[in-house]
Amino acid sequence: MSTTDQGPLLGPADIRDLAAALGVRPTKQRGQNFVIDANTVRRIVRTADVGPDDVVVEVGPGLGSLTLALLETASHVTAVEIDDVLAGALPATVEARLPGKKESFDLVHSDAMLVRELPGPAPTALVANLPYNVAVPVLLHMLDTFPSIERTLVMVQAEVADRLAAAPGSKVYGVPSVKVNWYAEVKRAGAIGRNVFWPAPNVDSGLVSLVRRAEPLKTTASKREVFAVVDAAFAQRRKTLRAALAGWAGSAAAAEAALVAAGVSPQARGESLTVEEFARIAENKLPPSDTPAETEAPGK
Repeated sequence: MSTTDQGPLLGPADIRDLAAALGVRPTKQRGQNFVIDANTVRRIVRTADVGPDDVVVEVGPGLGSLTLALLETASHVTAVEIDDVLAGALPATVEARLPGKKESFDLVHSDAMLVRELPGPAPTALVANLPYNVAVPVLLHMLDTFPSIERTLVMVQAEVADRLAAAPGSKVYGVPSVKVNWYAEVKRAGAIGRNVFWPAPNVDSGLVSLVRRAEPLKTTASKREVFAVVDAAFAQRRKTLRAALAGWAGSAAAAEAALVAAGVSPQARGESLTVEEFARIAENKLPPSDTPAETEAPGK
């Protein structure tokens, strides 16, 4: 790739020079794999449909590859970085390579899981190359904490991307699939090869697009109540819901009563249910005083 094509973005030599100057060696502990290809980060920005009115929050900006591409297009970018050295260096990188955009950039030096507020205008989009080991909890935390986020595009390990975008009935459909559907419509949005990273990971990556529901899920149950059903159902995913939800409901008979009231077969398994069905089960949980006594051993 020529420097002209690259523009102000970071190429392989820039990434290695920056890392060397900072004494940075990517760590497996934090899942650090830096994107070294300008075409890839521009593709991510296009796929995320980031426009000039968007306020973007980025988690785990690293050395700034994606940050710079986002700043080229967005109105404002706030990057959340936990690493002391990387957080300290990023503002200087922005000023050096996109000096006209330094006022459009904010840095939050924190663990993303602890972030409850962001400087500047409310974010409209989340775009991030998420570390593989924390991708799902960070994604759920950001969607929950910042309801103004309308669109999300995350780059994650391909296996995680498959789980997030899985539909009911899929072998990889599980807790992450259901919980992200509480917030958004989810789909796979592309694949990313290993050679655009330094160091190259030993797994492929995938893009996942999430568009927040125009209207929240219609249910009288709280998110916490619905997620408790989801967690219980998949903790014993090989069992029927009658058996898997016995602990949650107080007994297998109580689980069956909630399932029947929700219009769900007690013999079904969690992997076949939509988030709406999990919500109906949560709505129909009997209070402890009304829980029927167990008259038979729970089925498997």
